[in-house]
Amino acid sequence: MTPSETTSAPITPLTPTLLRVAQHLAGGLAPKEIGAQTGLSAETVRQYMRDIRESLHCPPRCKPPVIVHRLFATRQVAAPTADRPTPQFSPEDLLLVRAVAEHSDPRDVALAAELAPADLRAALDQLLADTGAKDNTQLVILAHGWNLLTDEPARIGASQ
Repeated sequence: MTPSETTSAPITPLTPTLLRVAQHLAGGLAPKEIGAQTGLSAETVRQYMRDIRESLHCPPRCKPPVIVHRLFATRQVAAPTADRPTPQFSPEDLLLVRAVAEHSDPRDVALAAELAPADLRAALDQLLADTGAKDNTQLVILAHGWNLLTDEPARIGASQ
């Protein structure tokens, strides 16, 4: 599902309970880690994740990087501040970052990034290595800290 296919209905503000889970997710924790840190059962975390997706009008099976992007983009959770300088990004890198933030299906990510599906994994691995991100969710978190996923991105390559 592309961003244009999402509903234009207003985003439902998260309840305090969902907001706590969303903040953990926006901090880079996987659902399993959220359960361990909060003492919530795996089923409860899964239900809260479904509720967060629904509130943000995300597709039912979208991945955490997409949810995190929507949390920041809709200002449900405060965007992080950069903890390191913004690396140099090529236009192709920026397209891939945005594709990861907006799409869950690898074919859709590749298409949005203008890559052949067979080249996606290598391009993502290189981008993760170049940014120091441990996974796609952390890549999206870092990109928001560097203001790369806003409507008016910061100067690319400038230290912040």
